[in-house]
Amino acid sequence: MFDGYDSCSEDTSSSSSSDESEEEVASLPSSLPIIKNNGQVYTYPDGKSGMATCEMCGMVGVRDAFYSKTKRFCSVSCSRSYSSNSKKASILARLQGKPPTKKAKVLQKQPLVAKLAAYAQYQATLQNQAKTKAAVPVEGFSWGNYINSNSFTAAPVTCFKHAPMGTCWGDIAEGVRVEVPNTDCSLPTKVFWIAGIVKLAGYNALLRYEGFENDSSLDFWCNICGPDIHPVGWCATSGKPLVPPRTIQHKYTNWKAFLVKRLTGAKTLPPDFSQKVSESMQYPFKTSMRVEVVDKTHLCRTRVAVVESVIGGRLRLVYEESEDKTDDFWCHMYSPLIHHIGWSRSIGHRFKRSDITKKQDGHFDAPPHLFMKVKEVDAAGEWFKEGMKLEAIDPLNLSAICVATIRKVLADGYLMIGIDGSEAADGSDWFCYHATSPSIFPVGFCEINMIELTPPRGYAKLPFKWFDYLRETDSIAAPVKLFNKEVPNHGFHVGMKLEAVDLMEPRLVCVATVTRIIHRLLRIHFDGWEDEYDQWVDCESPDLYPVGWCQLTGYQLQPPAPQSSRDSQSSSSKQKKKAKSQQYKGHKKMTSLQLKEELLDGEEYSFLQGTSDQESNGSASYYIKQEP
Repeated sequence: MFDGYDSCSEDTSSSSSSDESEEEVASLPSSLPIIKNNGQVYTYPDGKSGMATCEMCGMVGVRDAFYSKTKRFCSVSCSRSYSSNSKKASILARLQGKPPTKKAKVLQKQPLVAKLAAYAQYQATLQNQAKTKAAVPVEGFSWGNYINSNSFTAAPVTCFKHAPMGTCWGDIAEGVRVEVPNTDCSLPTKVFWIAGIVKLAGYNALLRYEGFENDSSLDFWCNICGPDIHPVGWCATSGKPLVPPRTIQHKYTNWKAFLVKRLTGAKTLPPDFSQKVSESMQYPFKTSMRVEVVDKTHLCRTRVAVVESVIGGRLRLVYEESEDKTDDFWCHMYSPLIHHIGWSRSIGHRFKRSDITKKQDGHFDAPPHLFMKVKEVDAAGEWFKEGMKLEAIDPLNLSAICVATIRKVLADGYLMIGIDGSEAADGSDWFCYHATSPSIFPVGFCEINMIELTPPRGYAKLPFKWFDYLRETDSIAAPVKLFNKEVPNHGFHVGMKLEAVDLMEPRLVCVATVTRIIHRLLRIHFDGWEDEYDQWVDCESPDLYPVGWCQLTGYQLQPPAPQSSRDSQSSSSKQKKKAKSQQYKGHKKMTSLQLKEELLDGEEYSFLQGTSDQESNGSASYYIKQEP
């Protein structure tokens, strides 16, 4: 942890080193407490120096950590090499860029060019200081203020395996120390100081500068994956200055001793943290790739679409026949709604052939291995059959779990499902779920888990009873053992905040809250909107993200509806939502023709994106087989 924090040491180095250092920092006010990497000498707020240069390899490090009483070498190997090879070995080591040893905790010496560039930048900053105006922050939603003012809790990053750093978040928690820009400073150059994490909210962290103790007056929120957040020691290795905040500048006379005491035994970010962040934000899907995606005007079929843009793993797909590129569809690259070219034919799914007989220049088929793999199933024995009844999340009304029927059994475990009482005569509103999808449930699931089951439209015998309905329709329930019963240890809790896609308008990512958890099923509420717009989503859905995801990826976040908008939901805002309600949530489902007519008016449809099953950390026998 302290490999880079080599500016916390006393003693002095050679006189030649001191002279060089004084020449380099002469342009900075001598009265300022500053910890700066100046090649061979480090200067602390108490005015002492504590660095040394290895006479063998030329590396710079903490003098106290150097080998022997004279502190001439960074390690035993350098001392022995110097004795045997002398000048020849020293030259070779410098040319080869000999890496530092763990014991020496050394730093690479700054090139002269870098020093001159830093000095030139400092001089330019001084000259332009009077001309530069402070940036005016754009007023808008702030996760930090929202969480602080309401004492909210955010879902941890580890809940989102598909999100950046979701699988390698590690031990980042409260108390971890980082090096961040010091905004409480009058210096014209960018300087840094050490801060500790006071509170975590997804990617966002509430930080407090070291030395403020219980004083929260200068606490600030930032994205821990941002470019200005570094592990302790980064400033030393990068030659950046560590400057105590002006507010506490004179609080301690020996800042080195204070920091050593505070940082001993503390945790910091892994040294390769920024590299991991960068790698986790590399996405295999590229623009101009061709895929098969659900037809938003006819759920029962797929169409060819082209990747127009990729933001944070979310794809903007433009249907291939759209000349003006406005007929688009948003989904995550791990969505079960997209597939490789040829998928529909391979499983017997309906497919709309494109009028374009030849690929456009630059377009190419996305490789099949890029798509999310579904769990293999054995359909040779007892399996789903046409006409079997079940319960399913309605993709046109994501707040409802409805009575449904298997209309067709496809290959590779895929099923075409229709919602009882509201199906189009031609089956154009059937939708495809895999047999392992967490969005379909056995008969009785809602009753067991005290969820309101939506009965078939027009069914008069209420309250709805499955026993009576199966007898009246002369049908059977799909066997319970065929459904996915795996429940991963997801880590979500009721009340946690997150960023979630509004699957009714999948281009929007909104501030949201987990309001209910049924094993692996989450009830997502969009802050500021009425409960009727809630959506049932699987805990591993790629449409859920940690707090701060939009900021990290550059995606626009939709804030909670303000109080004025909430009050007007019964008037103008609600009327606007009413159009959406009629399309997605009305008691009467529309036919495909009606859906198409509504789409011409600018409204779009999207469907629930339950993920395929991943490796599970646990299981639950919450499906109880109930025989009629």
